[in-house]
Amino acid sequence: MKTHISLYFLLLVLITGCGNNAALDQSSAADLVVNYLKSNPVYETEKIELGELKFKSNSDKEELAKFKELADKGYVELQLKQQKKKFLSKDSNYVYLITLTDKSKPYIIKQEQNKATLKVMEYALDDDKPATLDKSGNKTAKVTVMLKKVQNAFTLFYNDKNNSSNFITKTYKLKYNKEAGWIVAGN
Repeated sequence: MKTHISLYFLLLVLITGCGNNAALDQSSAADLVVNYLKSNPVYETEKIELGELKFKSNSDKEELAKFKELADKGYVELQLKQQKKKFLSKDSNYVYLITLTDKSKPYIIKQEQNKATLKVMEYALDDDKPATLDKSGNKTAKVTVMLKKVQNAFTLFYNDKNNSSNFITKTYKLKYNKEAGWIVAGN
């Protein structure tokens, strides 16, 4: 009788111990990616010039308009330092002192003396499109998600190389770890 009980107990331990603790479904995989994106956001960057900048009224009109729009929204300060009208010309030269304000801090990646690298386009998980899960084994999987473009104030400087859509697809590798469970291993 003792041997039957111990065999039964051993069989129960083997069945529960060898069970598939690495179960993963589409919803769980999407949740893993959402949590991963909170600490590792996806975005596009551009460098902009700061400090004293010269603008010509004709050729640099669009660039100056971008900075004026940011100034109106409170992201930069524009201070006119100098204005010169060329003799017998419709073109004028302006020198502005351009500085970033506190409102722009969430978008600054790197700031140097006369330049700043800024987030100009951010990506967020598209809730309308479900994640696709490709589980290749018990310990690895790939999940593909749609990330939609989210504009911010500095999007005016964005040079969009993929302007044919307002989303991107991104695939993340998932790995199963006995202690931590499923984790995002990278993309």
